Amino acid sequence: MSFKFEKLIIWQKAMDFGEAINKLTNKFPQKELFNLSSQISRAADSIALNISEGSIGQSDPEFKKFMGYSIRSLAEVVTCLYKARRREYIAETEFKENMNMLLV
Repeated sequence: MSFKFEKLIIWQKAMDFGEAINKLTNKFPQKELFNLSSQISRAADSIALNISEGSIGQSDPEFKKFMGYSIRSLAEVVTCLYKARRREYIAETEFKENMNMLLV
C-alpha cells in the first residue's frame, strides 16, 4: 500500500531534509535541547508532515493551504539555521550545505 504523497519528489526531499536537520542538531549544545534544537527539528519535520497531510485532501485549495504551511515551516528552519550559525553551533559549510538543500 502506498499513499499519493510518497510519490511526490518534494515530500521525499523534505523527508531527507528533516533527517539532515536531525543529525545537525545533535551537535548543538545541551542547553539548546528544549530551545533551538527542538524548534528547528519540529519545523523541519513539519515541512514533510504538511505536504503529506495536504495531499490527502479532496481539493486543490486544501492542498495549497498545506503547502503554504510547509513554506512557513521552511522559513522557520532558515531562521533557525541563521541563529545556529550566529551562535557558532554550526560551521559556515554546514550552514551552506543545509541552505542548498532548501534551494534545490
